[in-house]
Parts: sequence; C-alpha cells; structure tokens
Amino acid sequence: MQKAALLLSLFLCFSCDFFETKELKAQKMLDQEMKEIDWNTLDQFPLFDSCDEMVTKEYQQKCFENTFLKHFSTVLGEFEFILDKNIKDTVHIDFLVDATGEVSMIAIEENAAVTDQIPGFTGIVARGLKDLPPLKPALKRGIPVKAMFRIPLIINTK
Repeated sequence: MQKAALLLSLFLCFSCDFFETKELKAQKMLDQEMKEIDWNTLDQFPLFDSCDEMVTKEYQQKCFENTFLKHFSTVLGEFEFILDKNIKDTVHIDFLVDATGEVSMIAIEENAAVTDQIPGFTGIVARGLKDLPPLKPALKRGIPVKAMFRIPLIINTK
C-alpha cells in the first residue's frame, strides 16, 4: 500500500509536464531564447556596396564608418563656405538605418562654432544622409533590423 501511495504522489508531482501542450513548450523555449539574445549588438553592420560582407564584424564597421565619412567629406567639399575664423571641432551625427536600408537623421549635436560659421549646416547634413550610396541593412540572426548610430564628423577649415 505504501508503494502505491508513493507512486501516486510521484505521479501527481510530475504529471503536470505530461499534460503540457507542444505549443506551450515551444512558447516557453522561444521565450527563454529571446531572453538570451543580446539585442544591443549586431551580427552584421549595414553595408555599402563597396564593403565586403564576408569579413569580420570589426572590418564591416570600419568600412561602414569610412564610407560614410568619405561621403560627407565629398558633400561638404562641394560647398564654398565663407568663414570669419577657422573651425576645428567635432560634430556628432545621430542617424537610423531601418530594416530596408533607408537612412534618416535623428539629431545633430549642436555646436555653436559650427552653427555660427555655417548657418545651413544641419540642412547640408540632412541632404547628405539622403544622398548616401545604397545601403544594405544591419542583420541580427540573419534578419534585417533597424540600427541607430552616432558618428563623429570632424570639421577642420585650416
């Protein structure tokens, strides 16, 4: 009798798992996996056509940043600015690359020296972002995702 009672009590303790549906088990596994994903890092940076997707993430990042900065160097070089004094400063540009590769400006760090000397600077940067070469979106686990970036743009008029 004691053996039967022991078996019955063990069955009652562990039987909940037997009645759990496959969908519920799959949902629990998915929830656990979602908690373990580091959503603050990318598996692949957004890539311009000139960047190689087969290199390491660090080289992808460097290619992305260098192509971006070369583009803005060209954009700013097309304008002729008349300045009262030389500027040597850094402006940070915050922008978003969405899951389709479209770029939109979020903010430009205000800089009094640049704003005073170059009144239309924000508009020039916004146009420069729209004129970027085609961009493939960032990837996380093989899925295109949106990603926000902050890039320093060094202004040196000497």
